[in-house]
Amino acid sequence: MSRAPLRADAAGAAGTGPAPGLWRNRDFNLLWTGQCLSDLGGALVDLALPLLVLQLTGSPARAGLVGTAGLVTTLVCRLPAGVLADRFDRRRLMIVCDLLRLAGYALLGWAVAAGTASLPVIVAVVVAGAAATAVFSTAEHACVRNLVRPDQLTTAVARNEARAYGVSLAGPPLGGLLFGLGRALPFLGNALSHLLSLLAVSGIRRPLQEARPARAQEAPAVGASAAQGLRFLLGHPFLRALLVIAAPLNMAFTGMIFAMTLALRRVGAPPALVGLAGTIFALGGLLGAFLAPVLQRRLRLPVLITLLCWATAALMAVSTLLAGTVQAAVPLAAAVFLGPTANAALFAHQAAVTPDHLQGRVVGGVLLAAGSAAALAPALAGALLARFGPAPAMLVFPLLVTAAAMTATLSKGIRTVPG
Repeated sequence: MSRAPLRADAAGAAGTGPAPGLWRNRDFNLLWTGQCLSDLGGALVDLALPLLVLQLTGSPARAGLVGTAGLVTTLVCRLPAGVLADRFDRRRLMIVCDLLRLAGYALLGWAVAAGTASLPVIVAVVVAGAAATAVFSTAEHACVRNLVRPDQLTTAVARNEARAYGVSLAGPPLGGLLFGLGRALPFLGNALSHLLSLLAVSGIRRPLQEARPARAQEAPAVGASAAQGLRFLLGHPFLRALLVIAAPLNMAFTGMIFAMTLALRRVGAPPALVGLAGTIFALGGLLGAFLAPVLQRRLRLPVLITLLCWATAALMAVSTLLAGTVQAAVPLAAAVFLGPTANAALFAHQAAVTPDHLQGRVVGGVLLAAGSAAALAPALAGALLARFGPAPAMLVFPLLVTAAAMTATLSKGIRTVPG
């Protein structure tokens, strides 16, 4: 399968001599470090927001609605975000997003400190921040291939995976600690994280997209532009298979974690034990992210994806037998171990086969499909747990992964991928 042509300066970055390590890539490390801090700030707020709304309103339902508003906004903005990432200068777009998030969370932190925070203000900040995050993350995904050598794409995506799992471990405890010290601190900390991200993005020297021909300035309407990206996504055998595999996998992992948490609470497990189960799961992903480059070099992409799906289906089935115990998290941690390697290989191949001028829209389409499926998982898990016991309810999710495994095994789009 042919690769999309590289920019002249990207090819120059690849060079003809020995490849410098990714840790010596100044521009990529600036982006990665800035996003480590930004993601950490977001994790602080993810924990602090429901606590704040609960204190202000006394209503768990309203606390949940605020989180739902942010999630729905992110999903709605995915396709428009892809259009923006392909149409405008990606560096300036990310800087604008950071400025918006910086202003919003600084305002919210000030309002909380002053005792004037209200539910409408909180919802407005959450919705604006979620929209900006959707645009920023889509642009970030789209620009990675312009910052690293083609042979380093998988390692770069794996480092982003490690970032996500590391933040999931460190963010919630730190957010809880800061909220206990002062209710405004997590929100001010998030504002500071976006300031640091803004400075990091501003310091990147290399262009974050290929030069567009003059005719590209006559851009079609947003809807037509998004449709162009979707046509490419659905018309490419590998990318089409990626959608069919990623959506049920994301839904299954989200649903299993949610069901495991509810099952532990139903049997009276203390919150600390529920937190331990989540930590075990995150540790599996973090370890897998660190070892992803090694595993990817040893396993061809078709073998890796097929192995991930079948192993995940089996391990999730084992987890259902342990429902209601903290031990259920161990097979899930083993299942997610291969996840970062698969994500790194899949997204690296996606970046290689997608033309740069379509990167944002294709990434947005993939993230929309995966995110929409994952968003349905808690509702499905809750409904199943309400009607059946924990084990029968959780069994639905390994069955979903089995369907993804069949797709990975039989799909020509996966089987014919080289390397």
